[in-house]
Amino acid sequence: MGVLHVVSRSPYTGLDISHCLQRMDEGDALLLIAGAVYGACRDSLVAAAIQAGSVKCYALAPDLEARGIALEQLLPEVTPIDFDGFVDLAVAYPRILSW
Repeated sequence: MGVLHVVSRSPYTGLDISHCLQRMDEGDALLLIAGAVYGACRDSLVAAAIQAGSVKCYALAPDLEARGIALEQLLPEVTPIDFDGFVDLAVAYPRILSW
């Protein structure tokens, strides 16, 4: 199993998501939390990069909801997950890298 990359900073305040996507390998997964969930939107600065990647991408649903992001606004490549899903990812990916 690959690495779970957890990004928390919005793509509008930093380059963490972009840098993360450039360094991810096949088998890795990306989890967007906190302000980074803005990157999961169809019109985000990193939408094209997420769509071009071959890694699994998730966004924490409570953080989407807290920011008023509707599921219809998400890229089709992004799967919303709850806190239980976050725990499941942490178990599935023994290596976690926070950005």
